[in-house]
Amino acid sequence: MDDLKYCPKCGEKTLIWDGERKWTCGACDFVLYNNIAAAVAVVIRCGDEILFTKRNQMPKKGKLDLAGGFVDPEESAEEACVRELFEELQLHLQPSDLKYLGSFPNTYLYKEIDYRTLDLFYEYNVSEKFAVSLEISEISEILWIPLKEINPDDLAFDSQKHFFQHLYR
Repeated sequence: MDDLKYCPKCGEKTLIWDGERKWTCGACDFVLYNNIAAAVAVVIRCGDEILFTKRNQMPKKGKLDLAGGFVDPEESAEEACVRELFEELQLHLQPSDLKYLGSFPNTYLYKEIDYRTLDLFYEYNVSEKFAVSLEISEISEILWIPLKEINPDDLAFDSQKHFFQHLYR
């Protein structure tokens, strides 16, 4: 993050990164905060099995992931869940079908930049497992894995590892 040197307000090469939260311009006192991004992850559960996707793109290509993604501006977390489940899996659901479970911080490395996120976890229960017709892009396959067989080392993101180790057993 300390590669950012030029102030977006005055254009001077005087931005100073504090190492954690903000850049400050010594020339014009401009402050740029490194706020976190909100992201959602949906635990799709059928009995004791959880639906995982296998990532087909970086970061963490080939690792297991939960359906979800970033929350868009002017969108609630629940609306993001509904949108992401439709985009990724062609599932239609209502926000009321979701149960909020908790949150964990995460770092999402994309093109050499660390994006700090707060990942909000939701649960969506289904009565029977289903197949998905994937357009291979972000996801290469889906897998139903029994909860007791989830290996945190196979998961793409630290927030999901912490979620399954500490919150969702």
